[in-house]
Amino acid sequence: MPKYEIHPEIEHAETMPSSFYRSSEVFEDLLEKVFARSWQFVGDDAMVDQEGAVYPFKFEGTEEPMLLCRNADTLRALSNVCTHRGNVLCHQPNKARNLTCAYHGRRFGLDGKFQHMPQFKEARDFPRPADDLHEFPLLQWGPWLFASMGKGYDFQDVIAAMESKIGFMPLHDFKLDAERGKDYHIKAHWALYCDNYLEGFHIPFVHADLNAALDYGNYETVLFKYANLQIGYADGDEHVFDFPEGHEDFGKSIAAYYFWVFPNMMFNFYPWGLSVNIVKPISKDQTKVSFISYVYDETKLDVGAGTDLDKVEQEDEEVVEGVQQGMKSSVYNTGRYSPEMEKGVHHFHRLLVEFLNA
Repeated sequence: MPKYEIHPEIEHAETMPSSFYRSSEVFEDLLEKVFARSWQFVGDDAMVDQEGAVYPFKFEGTEEPMLLCRNADTLRALSNVCTHRGNVLCHQPNKARNLTCAYHGRRFGLDGKFQHMPQFKEARDFPRPADDLHEFPLLQWGPWLFASMGKGYDFQDVIAAMESKIGFMPLHDFKLDAERGKDYHIKAHWALYCDNYLEGFHIPFVHADLNAALDYGNYETVLFKYANLQIGYADGDEHVFDFPEGHEDFGKSIAAYYFWVFPNMMFNFYPWGLSVNIVKPISKDQTKVSFISYVYDETKLDVGAGTDLDKVEQEDEEVVEGVQQGMKSSVYNTGRYSPEMEKGVHHFHRLLVEFLNA
């Protein structure tokens, strides 16, 4: 595998080479070394708000089968794979007293502990600890749930960064608006989609309506260890956050907080609520992006920076797919970063190199 390097000083650095985005081997390496060591968005606690609630899902990137289970007051993320012969235990959300494999009848409690297995009386040294379902790390922030395969970085740092900006909002009052959710299929590498998201440099050239709502001259990027924040200042005092006194941005006209969390999650907070964007790698030139909306104040919908997100997305898709085509060029290899406008992209590439070379 090639060993990539990105200069730590953006003033001297060159971007990822085009070969990074073209290679199938690098794509698979990213799934193993980046996604398997990440945290991923699962959904919200309303999915499993009742005793015995069971919700199957797959961990993004690795497709690891997992299962949310509520047992009394405890919510767990368990393996969704039977410890007998590897059959997937649960395919649809439901309520249950226990988890029983439909293949040979092995049964587990909602805490993941082995309970019973037919025709195993003569098995020696059984059951073993390995016959319990594996439990994965699970964290909650507000109503939102995040899982890790157990090798993830310290996600509390990410939560603290977001909390510092929007912790004043009543997050538990944010409600899922399924009608505003949508999946987009993009003919481009997932990392190219993230590259585009991580800079406001393109806004005046690609997003005329969004540019009219923002004060481009004051656009700001703040870096954290495993996340970064782009602050969208409003071009005026309308459609902005109503900060309480004491908030670090009190008195500022801010229309949007765009949080990116390594490697593939975006949390876009607007005065009306939150648009979660999850970037899902399919292949080296195919990506699915899921938009998930949580509304807090319906009266503030469809105005300001948080309006017509579908149009903004389609504009982004067009340029990202154009860059994907450009990565096939025989004469293009690397570019340079704008030290002022592309700090987020440089930060992302540095993290990718760190994880790939670990």
